[in-house]
Amino acid sequence: MISKLTRKFLNTTAVLGALAMGVGGLSAKADTLADALVGAYTHSGLLDQNRALLRAADEDVPIALAALRPIITWTGNITQQLGESTSRGFSGAVSTNAIDSTTIFLELALQWQVYDFGADAARVEATKETVLATRATLLDVEQLLLLQAATAYFNVGRSESLVALSRNNLGLLQEELRAASDRFEVGEVTRTDVSLAEAAVAQARSNLADAQRDLIQAQAEYTNVVGRKPGRLAGLPPLPRTETRVEAAQAVAVRTHPDMEEARRQVSANELLVTAAFKDMLPVVTLNGTLRVTEEFGDPDASETATVGLNVTGPIYQGGQLTALERRAIAVRDASRGNLHNVRHDVQQDVVNAISDFEAARASLVASEQQIRAARVAFQGVREEATLGARTTLDVLDAEQDLLDAETNRISAQADQYIAAYAVLESMGLLTAQRLNLPVQIYDPAAYYNLVKDGPAKQSKQGKQLDRVLRALQVDD
Repeated sequence: MISKLTRKFLNTTAVLGALAMGVGGLSAKADTLADALVGAYTHSGLLDQNRALLRAADEDVPIALAALRPIITWTGNITQQLGESTSRGFSGAVSTNAIDSTTIFLELALQWQVYDFGADAARVEATKETVLATRATLLDVEQLLLLQAATAYFNVGRSESLVALSRNNLGLLQEELRAASDRFEVGEVTRTDVSLAEAAVAQARSNLADAQRDLIQAQAEYTNVVGRKPGRLAGLPPLPRTETRVEAAQAVAVRTHPDMEEARRQVSANELLVTAAFKDMLPVVTLNGTLRVTEEFGDPDASETATVGLNVTGPIYQGGQLTALERRAIAVRDASRGNLHNVRHDVQQDVVNAISDFEAARASLVASEQQIRAARVAFQGVREEATLGARTTLDVLDAEQDLLDAETNRISAQADQYIAAYAVLESMGLLTAQRLNLPVQIYDPAAYYNLVKDGPAKQSKQGKQLDRVLRALQVDD
């Protein structure tokens, strides 16, 4: 009976090792990692939020560009005058005349800033740099979301495997308890051996409850990120190909990571704003024009006047405001340069952290495989020695626990290795839907910008096309 139980435990732990994370028995309808990533990409409200923020940043470009274009306004009013006037003639006669007139006034005014030494043009270019920085922010959010989805997928797989391992361990310990009770009845073991087996069963129940709790929480995280509950997982995909040389990975990260792109664009924008602040102290040339029409009902005569003028204005003294604004712009630029320096070091450190986590998980996985082989041999030896009376029940339970711990370590190390591999990709700026070739409609951040960058009129062809795009972008709760 003892040999049968031993064989059953060893065979079961071996099968659990092969099926860890659901590698075996795949189903045609099983959820793959790609399914989880696609679900996160298409479901995320965080992506929708940041895409909307990017569209808001896009609109800042035509807003800034409006300062370089003519401004045309109109004014109109109708004035009715009622009353009477009294006049006295030379003869002393008094005459009274009624006043009842209606006057219409229309004015069309044009104002066009002709030349400002490039101050507003610099602001337009700074706004474009801000748009590019915001695009980088969106890409960074996408990376973090996909890493979160991958982590949730592997955590669900880890938790499912640990629940299965804990449930199997509980069943085996219950059989161990029954065997110990039977042997106690015939006087082969003492009551202490039975109590030890009972304690092991109680601990196994506690471990199973903890594993089930972890699985529920992992499934809830998956649902939150992916947008639906996890089905049957398809198991482990091939490990992604990642760079494990720190210097090479850091070089890629400095070139491609969205945080670096965002910081570089912020520096460029702030340098342009310094230029604009300096040029704000120079003269501005403005073209002004008006067309006025005044007409009174009942009067066949009407007045029409038109004026055109070229104005040159420039600051002399504004209480020190302009120079303060220039110094402020310089300080903001210097701060963004410092931020770029910090971001570069943070990105490089993240690469080191991710690669070290990956190497540690890989080494842990190799060690756990060796630990399993050794623990399996040790358990089998202790079990056989126990049949000869050379080992106690406590020795057998300890050896069984060592094998269980080894199996648990392998499951966790395997999940950690995959999570760390995708973290390496994220640290290098390579964890995007486009680079992963996900089967999704990739969001094009330039599409909306191209529609609005020239500030189309609402009733123009491009403006009507933009209205259709905006309606399609509406997000329901």
